[in-house]
Formats: sequence, structure tokens, C-alpha cells
Amino acid sequence: LKIAFISTLITLIVGYPIAYGMAKAPSRWRPTLLMLVILPFWTSFLIRVYAWIGILSSEGFLNQFLLWTGLISEPLALLNTNIAVYIGIVYTYLPFMILPIYATLEKLDDSLLEAAEDLGCSRSSAFWLVTLPLSKAGIIAGCFLVFIPAIGEFVIPSLLGGSKTLMIGKVLWEEFFSNRDWPVASAVAVVLLLVLVIPIILFQRNEQKQREAGQ
Repeated sequence: LKIAFISTLITLIVGYPIAYGMAKAPSRWRPTLLMLVILPFWTSFLIRVYAWIGILSSEGFLNQFLLWTGLISEPLALLNTNIAVYIGIVYTYLPFMILPIYATLEKLDDSLLEAAEDLGCSRSSAFWLVTLPLSKAGIIAGCFLVFIPAIGEFVIPSLLGGSKTLMIGKVLWEEFFSNRDWPVASAVAVVLLLVLVIPIILFQRNEQKQREAGQ
């Protein structure tokens, strides 16, 4: 849960400025920017994960570049750590955060921002008081789209995190297919299901209350 939550938070911090920049870009550039966001999906998921192994390994591109620049004197142990898992999850699921936020920001009425500025708000204040609250739906959708698959992820922790990194999806896989302990695996699956379903139910109830209040 911790890794999935932190990964979702990092993805939001990275993805929101990208989505905001895309929404504010000239209309002629938006299709190109969208294609760049979707482009990684044209490559196999496993190939992208294995590419990070080549980048983060002790003899990989990142360590060799840092050694060449003199920033480090010996290779960093990045592979088989939680840091590698965070990088892998954020890179893999970043488009799922960008796209719903971008869709929300693109539909935002600019006249609301102009009205806020006419009333004395600075651009930064208008962002925090107008843009960010109105993009809440996209933020919540993006967080769900990242958190739900991340919490059940087992490929990225297995390949980038090694045996020391434990996530619910990885534990579930090992209990089912390695240990053949089906009762424990079933219990873990029920816990995973509850963790995924409860936030969705709470979100739907909150949305329903807001709609009823608006009516």
C-alpha cells in the first residue's frame, strides 16, 4: 500500500504540470503532445520494464553517465530497490494520470479565470482558487487509474525491486503459483478487493451527495 500510495502521489505531482501545460498549449500542438503521451503504449509493457533494468543497473546508462560527469565515484545501487520500483510505476502509469487531468483542464472555461483576475486575484491565486478545485474530478480519476493497478502490480516489483520488495500483487502471485497456499492467497485477494472497492464506494457516495446538494 505504501509503495502504491507514494507512487500515485509522485505521478500526480509529475503529471499535473504536464497536463496543465498541454491544456494551455496552442491548439495546433495539442494532438502532437497527446501522441507523445500515448506513444509508450505502442511498445510492449515488458520491453519498457526491461529497458529500465538496462538504465538503472550498475553498468547501465544512468550510472555510466554519472561516472562520466564525475558526479559519483562508484556506481549507485539503484536496481532491486524501492526507488527503482517507484520509477517503474511512475513511468508506466504516468499517461493514466495525465489524460484525465488534461481532459478536465481543456474543458475549463477561461472566462472564470478572467473573472477571478478582474476581482483582484493574481494568476497564482486564480490557479489555487479556481483551476485546481475545478480539476478535482480529473485528479481523482487519475489517482484511481494509477493507484488501482499499482496496488496489484507484480511485474515491476519482481523485475526492478527484487525479492526484498513486497507488494500485495506480488505476494498474491507467489502464494498462488509458488507456494500453492490457496487459503492465504484467497485471504490476500479479499483484502486487495476491499482496498480497491471501498475508496470507489466512498467516492461515489461523495459525488452523489454533491449532486443532491447542487439540486
